[in-house]
Amino acid sequence: MKTKYILFFSFWLALFANSCNRDDFNFETPTQKLSFSEDTLVLDTVYNQVRSETYAVKIYNNEDKDISIPRIYLEGGAASQYRINVDGKPGTEFTNVPLRKKDSLYVFVEIAPNSNATEAIAEDRIQVESPVASQHVTLLSVVQDVEFYVSTASNPQIINQNTVWNSNKAKIIYGDLKVAEGKSLTLSEGTKVYFHRDANLKIGKNAQLIANGDLGKEVIFRGDRNDARYDTLPKNWGGIQLEQGAIANLNYSNIFGGTNALYLDQASATLKNTMIHTNQEFGILGINATVNAENLVMNNCGQACIGIFKGGNYNILHSTIANYWDLNGALPGFGIYATNEYVNGTTTELGALNLNLKNSIVYSDKSTAIQFKPISGQIFTYFIENSLLKYEAQNAGFNFDGNTSVVNSIQNQDPKFENYFIQKLNLRLKADSPAKGKAKVSTAALVPFDIVKVNRTTTPTIGAYQ
Repeated sequence: MKTKYILFFSFWLALFANSCNRDDFNFETPTQKLSFSEDTLVLDTVYNQVRSETYAVKIYNNEDKDISIPRIYLEGGAASQYRINVDGKPGTEFTNVPLRKKDSLYVFVEIAPNSNATEAIAEDRIQVESPVASQHVTLLSVVQDVEFYVSTASNPQIINQNTVWNSNKAKIIYGDLKVAEGKSLTLSEGTKVYFHRDANLKIGKNAQLIANGDLGKEVIFRGDRNDARYDTLPKNWGGIQLEQGAIANLNYSNIFGGTNALYLDQASATLKNTMIHTNQEFGILGINATVNAENLVMNNCGQACIGIFKGGNYNILHSTIANYWDLNGALPGFGIYATNEYVNGTTTELGALNLNLKNSIVYSDKSTAIQFKPISGQIFTYFIENSLLKYEAQNAGFNFDGNTSVVNSIQNQDPKFENYFIQKLNLRLKADSPAKGKAKVSTAALVPFDIVKVNRTTTPTIGAYQ
């Protein structure tokens, strides 16, 4: 027993003595250049007075020895719009930064912009100095000036007079912003409207939303997270909600990343040269609504790109309605879903439907891209002409062959999109697409230019792109 105690105490005494005599790590001066994970760090667009997300760049020590980096600092110093954190410590300048051999350290970067320019480039450098070389990582970001609309239960934000927004400042909406009954909100070309989580733009009874975009100067409706990954994620905000009698006239507008992009409750929308994609439920949700669309492009909506309830009136010309939804397999991902009914709480409401689909594509990777659910005793009229559909008789709810309401149309032929993946969304058609030259000429004359202003009056192609 005595021997056991002697061995136990001898072990701990030796360990203690060794730790007391251990030399500190010897960090030497670098003799080689350092390397970096990035030589230029581009932060996504940020808004004036709003701090960005945190980005990172790594510094590598490729030497076979531990080194001490003499100085790491922001070139702009304390006046810089950027802030850095070196290996867990915040600041603008760091000296004698240790870095073990064959190891790396993180430099975290964010920007807190204070520029009042409409749109400006914020630039700075992370300087890394040693006896070997003066090296740097360039920091770049676009900074937009913004105007905030912050609505709370005690302080709702309401537009009570006819209002025009231009592109001088982006708009960021927190909560719900409402256009009062009978008033109008007009958006000039290039206007950007951003929504915080769950925010909505509500258009009151008999009010109007007018978006006058142009090719290359589209009006943008999206979430307020500008990082590229959020372009491919839904449910970053709510949507644009139109109450009874409200009107939306949208030309060259892009709406994406919401829950229901357009919610029309006995309201109407005229959509021209507009793109709607990546919404958790519907791109267009219409309840006894009226929609007139031309050169409309849609993709990636969980329930359906267009959901038609309680009937309504829909005229869709030269549009491309694709749906390659893959974020939640429990959702059906239709191109168009149409029915006469709408369940409003405990009440089922019914309405007549009239749908015209001409020179258009409705396609998906599901068994059918279009599903009709007519209700017995209700008017359910449709006319599909010179269109290309993904169709399955068992689930579509209507007959394709021998149906006088389906004329000169194509079923189940791949339209051959250039790229339907939402990360590289390009629903133009390849040269050998079966939709090429198959559109009806007289219908094309009603929409003589495609969504990118290419003339389609000769041998017109089905869909939004010639």
